[in-house]
Amino acid sequence: FLGPSKSLLLIVFPTVFSSHLVQHEVVANYSHLFWVPGSDLALVPYMLLAHIDVVPADENDGWEVSPFSAKEIDGFIYGRGTIDNKQSVMGILQALEYLLIRGYSPQRGFFIGLGHDEEVGGLQGAMNIVKVLKRKGVQLAFILDEGLAVLDGVISGLQGPAALIGISEKGQATVKLSVFKAPGHSSMPPRESSIGILAGAVKRLEDNPMPILFGEGPERRTFEHLAHRVMLLMERSPDTNAFLRTTTAVTMFNSGVKVNVLPSLAEAYVNLRIHPAQTVEEVLEFIQSTVGDERVKMELVNGFDPLPVSSYDETSFGFQTIKKTLLDQFPQVTVAPGVCIGNTDSRHYTDLAKDIYRFAPTWIRPGDTQRFHGINERISKKNYEELVVFYFNLIQNCDIKELPSPHSAGHEL
Repeated sequence: FLGPSKSLLLIVFPTVFSSHLVQHEVVANYSHLFWVPGSDLALVPYMLLAHIDVVPADENDGWEVSPFSAKEIDGFIYGRGTIDNKQSVMGILQALEYLLIRGYSPQRGFFIGLGHDEEVGGLQGAMNIVKVLKRKGVQLAFILDEGLAVLDGVISGLQGPAALIGISEKGQATVKLSVFKAPGHSSMPPRESSIGILAGAVKRLEDNPMPILFGEGPERRTFEHLAHRVMLLMERSPDTNAFLRTTTAVTMFNSGVKVNVLPSLAEAYVNLRIHPAQTVEEVLEFIQSTVGDERVKMELVNGFDPLPVSSYDETSFGFQTIKKTLLDQFPQVTVAPGVCIGNTDSRHYTDLAKDIYRFAPTWIRPGDTQRFHGINERISKKNYEELVVFYFNLIQNCDIKELPSPHSAGHEL
């Protein structure tokens, strides 16, 4: 079973699927792997990633239109996935479609991987694509996946748009805290209940955030690149706080089954996004120390350490090629390395490439961040066209053997 996505892609991108140049296979029933061989076998291939799945959406939650209608209003296309991550899926394939129609044949080969389950960890899609590539003995010059974006008026104190290219990802851990006490009747309550003990532990975690680690991870380079445009970056602002430390979010609290019964068990789940300068083990030690109550049991439900930091200096082919492509198209933008605070399919590809970048030229302006996984997700027609142009130019810019010059005229689309 190839899934409905292939039928749509076949209709929209007929040249991609009919070209003798493009090899395509369906992986794990729903994911897609494309291979476009290059004419120069000495050039190490690269890979473009995106994902076709989306998080759920319910039009009763307050959407202006049906979340799966793709309706256009005032120059914006509304729909779940328009900025996470269908814009990259369609942008990459549309760029390839245009290139093939024009008779383009790359010098440097490249893969395109479209996973079908990124939103739930990529354990079927991305991981099986990686297995296919490993069997073929593939090694990649670099990988470009979703992640960061062009931020315009989003970061506190930053003047002008900034394109942040993710060179690492935060790690992640989910920790369950639990307290067990003998049950009883609410008419004879003890001095401390399981709920009260656990609530105290959660309050201590929220009152004592993880330490600021500015300067110990790659985020220092982000602000060095942006220094000439930054007026004030405040720790109290969520949009910058997440770059500076491991964040702690209590996401679930469960206890009790009846109003007049003292519950025996209280549980809370804490989701942590781990700064590149820390490990899962260090975070667990911090939680244990902060809670400071042996009655509160801690269990690591799942977790992984932050991802390795990719190169971004003047000798980095992948970073400099992405940067050149951006500046050719958006000369007004400041380009800087950054840390991706969410996780992507690319975390499964670390054995295939030393350099993994997380970026798409989606413009994010005030009010747009709440549209990620939220209501009224949308992208402007203009921005979608810009994405197509970006991938159209990037593919051609990757054909060079040497590092690109700073930036010059782009390719005509």
